[in-house]
Amino acid sequence: MGILSGMRVVEVSAFVAAPSGGLTLAQMGAEVIRIDDIRGGLDYRRWPVTEDNVSLFWQGLNKNKRSVAIDIRNPEGRELAKAIICASGEEAGLLLTNFPPKGWLSYEELCKAREDLIQLTVQGNRQGGSAVDYTVNPAIGVPFFTGPEGADDPVNSIIPAWDCITGQMAVSGLLAAERHRRLTGKGQHIKLALEDVAMATVGNLGFIAEAEAGIKREKPGNYLFGAFGRDFVSSDGVRIMIVGLTPKQWSGLCKATDTVESMQALAQRLDLDFSQEGDRFRARREIATLVESWVASQKITNIDSAFTAHGVCWSRYQTVKGMLDNNPNCSPINPMFERLAQPDVGSMLMAGSPLEFEQVDRQAVAVAPRLGEHTDQVLCELLGLGDGEIGRLHDQGIVGGV
Repeated sequence: MGILSGMRVVEVSAFVAAPSGGLTLAQMGAEVIRIDDIRGGLDYRRWPVTEDNVSLFWQGLNKNKRSVAIDIRNPEGRELAKAIICASGEEAGLLLTNFPPKGWLSYEELCKAREDLIQLTVQGNRQGGSAVDYTVNPAIGVPFFTGPEGADDPVNSIIPAWDCITGQMAVSGLLAAERHRRLTGKGQHIKLALEDVAMATVGNLGFIAEAEAGIKREKPGNYLFGAFGRDFVSSDGVRIMIVGLTPKQWSGLCKATDTVESMQALAQRLDLDFSQEGDRFRARREIATLVESWVASQKITNIDSAFTAHGVCWSRYQTVKGMLDNNPNCSPINPMFERLAQPDVGSMLMAGSPLEFEQVDRQAVAVAPRLGEHTDQVLCELLGLGDGEIGRLHDQGIVGGV
């Protein structure tokens, strides 16, 4: 049993932010019930997909959850969805959604059935407008300092960073509101805007203050901004990333590459202090020339030995398939992972929660449900409907399931 065992969250969502929040809660033991459109939701076929058009994206974000398929375009279907969201239970009455809080999904409407409801709505911007990671990222300026040095064109990130952060902030918001309800008995509607998360994050990292100070951030390419780090290629053609951020990392790098005296001479010539990470960034190209000379003369096995001996912070560049083949931490040796048979897909390596609690066992990984797999079970358990009534709902196309 996970640390959130006993908590029930209903999720009405699509794409990344809200489903990733629901996934995090489910993998900590909460009962997370997805209300899915009977035809499959907006992201039910989201790429990547198998050759049979089964979404690996959907399978990945919906592990450990239960799925109830309802025709929410039907008035009776909407009433069923509302009843599931507002079903009784001291640790129930929590809704996570990124759909517009209007009509049957409005907080005011749902509160008529449960006045202590907690609803967290993920929005594009604080006005409720539509936005996704690929529109927020350009709007906050980050693509103008990512990409190759000297390039003019903006470069978006393929990782939906703001979606992922928003999903985890949604978890924090729901848990904080649930604690507030336990103390006061009051529910509330929490709104979380993707754009606000992005702007807060770049502000916290100093990007906004930098812009206010009139400093234009240049594209550093593969250099680590503000310290020393860059990619290099060994004599046998292996590309690696080396970072000298902390004093210990920098010292280890100089010793491993036999450049201690050369670095001291370089710092003296440039009138810089390489114990300061900012000065290492200022001299990044000159430093890289020294490091590159050593790396290019060494095979990867020698580099590995030297870097391990001196505690250098580094890694090899490899594909996801390379990680899967070569890194034992990306396997069932790591208790975060389990290999399970996913319906319609086959055997898959599935990640559970990265959190490792000392007092509670890690929640076992469970496969993603088929669309509507738990419809009958949830209607019976939460709403007390009998076989005859559930059969009628199926016959009339108001609910679905397998």
